[in-house]
Amino acid sequence: MTQFDLAIRGGSIVTASDEFRGDIGIRDGRIVALAERIEGAAREIDASGLLVLPGGIDSHVHISQASGPDIVMADDFASATRAAAAGGNTTVLPFALQIKGTSLRTCVEEYRKLAEGECYVDTAFHLIISDPTTVVLGQELPALVRDGYTSFKVFMTYDDLVLNDKQLLEVFDVARREQALVMVHCEGYDAIRHLTDRLEQEGHIAPYYHGVSRPEAVEREATHRASVMLKSSVCRS
Repeated sequence: MTQFDLAIRGGSIVTASDEFRGDIGIRDGRIVALAERIEGAAREIDASGLLVLPGGIDSHVHISQASGPDIVMADDFASATRAAAAGGNTTVLPFALQIKGTSLRTCVEEYRKLAEGECYVDTAFHLIISDPTTVVLGQELPALVRDGYTSFKVFMTYDDLVLNDKQLLEVFDVARREQALVMVHCEGYDAIRHLTDRLEQEGHIAPYYHGVSRPEAVEREATHRASVMLKSSVCRS
């Protein structure tokens, strides 16, 4: 009698706490048995001499994402997720970027179209919020969270992405209310612009000076400011 759709045999099975040699029984796409020997599988894979690991989750990737005029990431969803599978990652989370002045819902749906039918592994999206209008905060974000998009990203720098402190607080409030996760790119926008202007005036325009324009203090200040604002948002709840 066939008990399993697939048996992975003889590998070194690695879990969060242990490593042991044995077989894995899979039914309907799920692991249902770990044993020294499994019988009754419709298909078998010999993993002798190999490690059998849980699939990795890469929670920060950029795929088919516009990065400026006529600039798009080299990988599309097919090539990126195929590479992920080859490297042992079974879930990737790229970023659905809201173009300022457009609907967040529309941007997510358009980005999703690029992924449909092209993915070799599981894929979910973080939402980059660049234009937190009343409609986005009051209607689109809560609806998208209910649809399963439960993590946002906001930026404290870059001309087309930066949010001011009031906008950051508004996003934090929505995330708290909707039980979503917020990632913050913490760099001080005005300090970076000041340093960049000064470096350019001095003729320092080589790629090396990109890092010079963003010293550790710029990140440290922005991280502290975001943390204080987040605490302020939580204290008002």
